[in-house]
Amino acid sequence: MALSQRLDLRQTQALVMTPQLQQAIKLLQLSNLELSLYVEAELEQNPLLEREEPEREGPEPEPSVDAAPADAATARDSADYVGAETMPSADDHPLDVGTAGAEPADDGTDLGYAEANFHAARTGGRADFDDPDFGLEQTLSREVSLREHLAGQLSVDIADPVDRMIGLHLIDLVDDAGYLTGPTSQVAELLNCPVERVEATLALLQRFDPPGVFARNLAECLTLQLKDRNRWDPCMEALVANLHLLAARDYEGLRRLCSVDADDLHEMIAEIRALNPKPGETFDRELPQAVTPDILMRAQPGGGWLIELNSETLPRVLVNTRYYSRIARGSLKREEKEYISERLQSANWLVKSLHQRANTILRVATEIVRQQEGFFLHGVQYLRPLILRDIAEAIGMHESTVSRVTTNKYMATPRGMYELKYFFTSAIASSAGGMAHSAEAVRFRIKGLIDNEASDDVLSDDKIVETLLKEGVDIARRTVAKYREAMRIPSSVQRRREKALRR
Repeated sequence: MALSQRLDLRQTQALVMTPQLQQAIKLLQLSNLELSLYVEAELEQNPLLEREEPEREGPEPEPSVDAAPADAATARDSADYVGAETMPSADDHPLDVGTAGAEPADDGTDLGYAEANFHAARTGGRADFDDPDFGLEQTLSREVSLREHLAGQLSVDIADPVDRMIGLHLIDLVDDAGYLTGPTSQVAELLNCPVERVEATLALLQRFDPPGVFARNLAECLTLQLKDRNRWDPCMEALVANLHLLAARDYEGLRRLCSVDADDLHEMIAEIRALNPKPGETFDRELPQAVTPDILMRAQPGGGWLIELNSETLPRVLVNTRYYSRIARGSLKREEKEYISERLQSANWLVKSLHQRANTILRVATEIVRQQEGFFLHGVQYLRPLILRDIAEAIGMHESTVSRVTTNKYMATPRGMYELKYFFTSAIASSAGGMAHSAEAVRFRIKGLIDNEASDDVLSDDKIVETLLKEGVDIARRTVAKYREAMRIPSSVQRRREKALRR
């Protein structure tokens, strides 16, 4: 059969990821803070977008015809122009003396200006605001950083200039937790001085506040704090030297090494736990960012739930079609017309994408509440297994869309603030062949069993498996161990040792 060339015409359908579609997908997975930053950037680069201002009470003054702005930038500043008409006059504030009313002296010098400033100083005011060396920002207070705190002590406690130079380099090697991150030989090589002198300076710096700073490891950090409290003795030294036994809760071994009884060991361990393993974190700490919910949920008086979007997290933008019409009527070049048309299309698509994003979030949140109603009524033990496919099939969306919607989105419920991802948990089979159990509910049940165990009857993982099996939960021992370790609960052997020490 001979090969030949021919020309065919075929029709096919394909999904093309246009820039607008990519933008809509991107908006779905943004948090409310990221969305605000994204909209702010769009407002800066698109002249046809403007922020929807909240409605004000009472009539607003209208600018005169002569003062009508000629472009969008002037239109935004028109409110400042109108507000200037209501500025207080100089007669209303006779104490605010300015240079305009100050007459020059008879000898030609500007003594009148000096007298005006002198009068302003006596009355608590200023004649001008042009001082470049002082501003309102200089009056704002701020927290002292760890390095500033250490440098202040260095200038007071160490007088030798060479030791001060070594101390400044050592301060630069301190991390946010207060630990020394580099070797002393590095500083000695850099400054061309003996390592012994750097070690001697480090010993002086380790007496600085907060206690435990400039330590090279955890044991040295605890040692410095115990010495500061005058609690350093051979027993404590043996305990700090065997922190690995403390982590393993090997109290019998610690009692033999420290040569103390159970009561003394319990007090020593309590003192160790009262110390700060990261003394530098008292400085440079980041303030926790409050989570703003995207969805608000509350119970209705007649039953059911009221679910709505948080209007404070929704950016409000409008398309300035009046400005577009005025620009389009003008004589523009072809490039300018293409640019303004592209900006109009981009603005309309952004407004549409924001509206579609809000509706999608509301639909997903409503379906989650419907399927997890038992959790909201009775607690976490009634949390049912749920995956993204269940929500996607219920609302007629793709699973990837639900995944994007539930990323970094929070819902304020009567039981607290929860991320939407929290309600999606894997399923654990039921021993009786009934409805499966949620993994989160099983973790909650395991924690409850361990919290309520008797001091003389510590539950092993096998015992927990037997207890859960009687309650209809078919779970393996390794799964119990995995959940217990994820909740940072020690093993039964470690818990038994700890409870024996407390007796």
